Amino acid sequence: MIDYKLLEALATVIECGGFERAGAALGLTQSAVSQRIRTLEIRLGQPVLVRSPALKATPAGQRLLNHVQQVQLLERDLARSIPAISEPSARLRIALNADTLATWWAGAIGAFCSDEALLLDLVIEDQDIGLRRMREGDVAACLCSSPQPVAGARSVPLGSMAYLPLATPAYVRRHFGDGFNEQSLETAPAIVFGPNDQLQHRFLAQCGFHGSVPHHLCPSSEGFVKLALAGMGYGMIPEMQARRELDAGTLVSIAPGKSLQVQLYWHFWRHSGGIMDRLTDTLTAAKPFTY
Repeated sequence: MIDYKLLEALATVIECGGFERAGAALGLTQSAVSQRIRTLEIRLGQPVLVRSPALKATPAGQRLLNHVQQVQLLERDLARSIPAISEPSARLRIALNADTLATWWAGAIGAFCSDEALLLDLVIEDQDIGLRRMREGDVAACLCSSPQPVAGARSVPLGSMAYLPLATPAYVRRHFGDGFNEQSLETAPAIVFGPNDQLQHRFLAQCGFHGSVPHHLCPSSEGFVKLALAGMGYGMIPEMQARRELDAGTLVSIAPGKSLQVQLYWHFWRHSGGIMDRLTDTLTAAKPFTY
């Protein structure tokens, strides 16, 4: 049987970023918090925290944190049906891609989080990788491009996000003056979000090109657009993020009429309580993009 006082200590240490601040939040001394963490590690037979160089949860510790989140969500629902129980605060750890965060996410869930007094811990991860975070027990929910849920979870389709290969008109004239072809693609610099970003490769494969391309790495959705506007390369940018630039003509497609449709699915653990069901309903009702 898990001692939830020990789990509370673990969650508070991670949330506060240290033992001293966690002690102040819990009304305990720093040594008392440290003792609870040691007790938890002894009972599990493995560490739950990495203390240096930066304090963070171990894989086992992260799974416990995910469990704590689910328990907190269930307790919130219980408090609604039994008023004598004080409603606990909850922080939901969610993995989502940077493009989602830069475009429609805040508008879709802002009012919901305010109404529910729900705090979020957002983990930025590529849409092809987010499900791995679920499988490892690192997050309570994720947005990803796979429809297949992990065991014990549900998957709900949210729609399709359209990506366009965009660059400045001057860049297109310089690198694609002879057209969008294999020769131009082999030499034209691209912009890629990170090593796990497969959008560029998927789009080019869809167009029949399977070679490698020179590319910049830019792990920022906003910086990604700025690099494209600076004429440094072409990149796969969500159409909804680039509407202003497309209307102004500062960004144009290197392959007019072609796009990459990325299906996004909302994954969450079953039995996470009514608040997760309500969040799911909020996301599906928002209809941020088309099916």
